[in-house]
Amino acid sequence: MNTDKSQKENLIPVIIPSYEPDARMTELVKELAAEEKVVIIVDDGSGNDYQIFFDEAKEILKDNGIILRHEVNRGKGAALKTAFRYVLETMKSAVGVVTADSDGQHSVASINDVSKSLLSNPDALILGVRCLDGDDVPWKSKAGNLITRKVTKYVSGLDLSDTQTGLRGISKAFMRELLVVKGDRFEFEMRMLLETKGKCRIVEVPISTIYESKDNHSTHFNPFADSIRIYRVLGESFIRYIFSSLSSCVLDIALFAVLCFLIRGKYVGYIAISTVIARIISATYNFALNYKMVFKSREKVEKAAIKYIILAVVQMALSAFLVTMGVRLLAGAAETIVKIVVDTCLFFISYKIQQKFVYISRRPFMMRSGS
Repeated sequence: MNTDKSQKENLIPVIIPSYEPDARMTELVKELAAEEKVVIIVDDGSGNDYQIFFDEAKEILKDNGIILRHEVNRGKGAALKTAFRYVLETMKSAVGVVTADSDGQHSVASINDVSKSLLSNPDALILGVRCLDGDDVPWKSKAGNLITRKVTKYVSGLDLSDTQTGLRGISKAFMRELLVVKGDRFEFEMRMLLETKGKCRIVEVPISTIYESKDNHSTHFNPFADSIRIYRVLGESFIRYIFSSLSSCVLDIALFAVLCFLIRGKYVGYIAISTVIARIISATYNFALNYKMVFKSREKVEKAAIKYIILAVVQMALSAFLVTMGVRLLAGAAETIVKIVVDTCLFFISYKIQQKFVYISRRPFMMRSGS
């Protein structure tokens, strides 16, 4: 690669991770070369049958690009990390990178829009968001993005227009952090979004998306295997929340039983004393787990603790009130059954309240641009 090109001011190379490409990658490379873009293509173990497309790309780019290779297919996340390392090690003047898919979905105009937004917002993650309402958009892209958006919003609090876009602007500082983030396949892009919380803003830039047709558009995204990986990533925080709640409950009951055994007969109010001590300890344990492990909060501990205590008191009062009303309205209903239903609903509501208000990061994370 041309050394002068790779060290120019405000450099933003375009990274194209590619597995078994076709002529669409060649066309994209031609258009990028026409604008003298610095391009990094990662051949993710495509094999000899696809070598011609990488040879063509190398010939088109000449000194303005490089082909990096994996001997075997390792996944999109691994390909992106390989390119990130190359940029960080060899392109000291780069302010960041733009990632684009090799299947021709992203126009050069859209790539330029994301690059400009990254220059204007060097501390942000830029997302090129697609309009997925057109008739030419494959149904699985529409359905997959809609479902993932809703799940992402609930479990992480990130209200994004497009969670699966491959067109992204990533700063040099954020690239360094992403190198140690788990995930080597499509789920890495979801982890990238989750990593922004409390660290950097997300800026959305509307882009055009090119589909040849909704019937013949090809993708290496496996709707079953890759969706499981993505939803497993999304579910991690909620699973940790369930573990935190269940383990706190077990701790509360265990402490109550031990304390009752130790002080029974010594104090008239031993049950109340055991209940209060056990609840204080289990609640402190639950708060610490949620703060560090579930929500990974950057809020001040004191502020989060005060809000947590208020929430706990309100939740307890609501539970008592709603169970009482439920038993009265549903004459003959068992108190325990009503309590299970009420507390289950409060459990899910409490997750959102803790996420948005108790452990919320103080740094804003969302911004829409040019809509």
